[in-house]
Amino acid sequence: MQKKWIIALAVVVVAIIAVVGGTALYARIENNKAPDELALSTPTATASADAASPAGPVTLDSLAGAWTISDGSQAGYRVAEVLNGQNVTVVGRTTDVTGSVTITGPELVAADVTVSMTSVATDNSSRDRQFLDILSTSEHPTSTFALTSPVDISAITGGVVTVDATGDLTIAGVTRSVTVALSAQTTADGVEVSGSIPVTFSDYGVDAPNLGFVKVEDAGTVEMLLQLGR
Repeated sequence: MQKKWIIALAVVVVAIIAVVGGTALYARIENNKAPDELALSTPTATASADAASPAGPVTLDSLAGAWTISDGSQAGYRVAEVLNGQNVTVVGRTTDVTGSVTITGPELVAADVTVSMTSVATDNSSRDRQFLDILSTSEHPTSTFALTSPVDISAITGGVVTVDATGDLTIAGVTRSVTVALSAQTTADGVEVSGSIPVTFSDYGVDAPNLGFVKVEDAGTVEMLLQLGR
């Protein structure tokens, strides 16, 4: 009897090790597959000059005015799923991003970004369907960001400028004031801007899924990489 009990216990232990080990392997594979954070591209040696004019360097006057978010822009989210105690990075993205930016003198004075939430996708269609349901995209198909205070970007004439900007972020119909870490540089085609915003989903009335063996953390990051053209 005691021998059978020991065998049964050993089977359970082996099963637990297999589950934990398998989960750890899955997490490692998924984390290695997760795209890097959206960031500025590496500029070419002539990008700054070309962005202003073929004859000279970037000036604030050459950057002044309205810019439109153009092809090549991306936005999305980055969150952690906890699967049997293992953190798995999940990244969803879309290229369906529109909006405009206005520069006056040394300041970024306006920025309006609209993201189609119905087109945000990960590498898992089942997860994406759940995402659409959680964010009530049938009622709120877009998320938006609007700058609420001017930001000094005069340092962009010397290369990359990095600043914190304040704005209103709207997700699932709920708007909250947020701080976005912005980086910007000129390119041969215009201006490139990357941004990262830490978010707590419950602040927007969004309940992070919790299925027991797998749950989504309540905090994550909204990311964007904007290509601006005239």
